[in-house]
Amino acid sequence: MPTEIDRREVQKLVERGAQLVEVLPPDEYEEDHLPGAINLPLRRLETEAVRILDSARPVIVYCWDAA
Repeated sequence: MPTEIDRREVQKLVERGAQLVEVLPPDEYEEDHLPGAINLPLRRLETEAVRILDSARPVIVYCWDAA
């Protein structure tokens, strides 16, 4: 179930092995993303998440939009 979390909680979850998923298009991901983030554009999230992500680890999905 999706839950909004703050920066501190993101850091704690990542330290415990959570997966960071940036959902912007690849060119925007290349421009700027959090260290260790996986690029999985929103349009492909539903179809590729099962193949790419580890279902045994928490997932943090975020969108860094500087605009």
